Amino acid sequence: MLRHCGQTQIAVFLSGLCECKYGSMKQRLRELTYEAQAKCGSQRHELEVSSCFTPLLSWVLSCMNTSHKQVVLAFDATYLSDRFIILAVSVVVCGTAIPVAWHIRKATDKGKWNPIWKQLFADLSPAIASGWQVFVLSDSGLYSKPLFNYLAKKKWAVMMRISGGQGLFRPLGRCKWVPLRRLVKRGMTPRILSGHCFKGNPLRCQLILQWEDQYESPCLIVTNLPTSKIQHNTYTIRYWIECGFKDFKRGLFHWEQTKMTCPKRAERLWLVMSISMFWLTTIGDTALASPHWYSLAQARPDSRILSAPVLGWIELFLSLLQQRPIQHRQLQLYPWLPLPDT
Repeated sequence: MLRHCGQTQIAVFLSGLCECKYGSMKQRLRELTYEAQAKCGSQRHELEVSSCFTPLLSWVLSCMNTSHKQVVLAFDATYLSDRFIILAVSVVVCGTAIPVAWHIRKATDKGKWNPIWKQLFADLSPAIASGWQVFVLSDSGLYSKPLFNYLAKKKWAVMMRISGGQGLFRPLGRCKWVPLRRLVKRGMTPRILSGHCFKGNPLRCQLILQWEDQYESPCLIVTNLPTSKIQHNTYTIRYWIECGFKDFKRGLFHWEQTKMTCPKRAERLWLVMSISMFWLTTIGDTALASPHWYSLAQARPDSRILSAPVLGWIELFLSLLQQRPIQHRQLQLYPWLPLPDT
């Protein structure tokens, strides 16, 4: 309602709504993110955020079109100034991203990320029923052969972007290794090659190559999908996770203004924001199909004027002001035809 995750504003709003004391409400909000020993009383508990990842993803999937049984997960890291680094796995849908698993650490902390990514995906696995097709997308800088193979063993469709400036590729049935930079040129027709990527630590994969005129650098993607099942526009929605990060920060919840310094407490606040993001996205995506928003949908057919959660926030206010029910529907399908059965 407030488009802000600051406890003071929310405590004032809720104390007025619930007709209770501001100080009492502020303390209740604080303790929501506290660990057990920091709370008043001898029989207090703390929220273990990772225990919520499976039911959170199950909830999101329950609002998706089950006849197609496809979900796209994107994983990426985002920073909050020089304070936090957040490793997040999100469901990308409706032009935005809903975080369903995350790990927050101090930006100065050292250590490997792969064990963290593997644990996050392991936490999510129980929510995905057999028969669902899962795409996992990542940007350049996060490529890892062990992580690629870990996800591929789950029989998930992995698409990892790699740097086109270095590395070698050996096409299937050839003996000679070719520099990746020689395989792409600006304005080329997208192509797919089967073979091994990286001579030092070869990865058996399909290599997707494309370089559109308007971009300064090529896009090279390694995937375990068979060539016949690769669709060129699948990877393009990875960018939606950036839109989701924007909505978490300046676009909607203004998390960049948080005063928190404890990573574990920040993880609990992220759970509140993730649920809010999901709820507003379902409202916004439903609103876009309503007759009174038809002109908004037609104004820019290939993209959104407002993100789904922001439109959901506006629709929420209008529903309250006009005293009409808040509508929900299944989230809209991904912008491609369903792949053939595996």
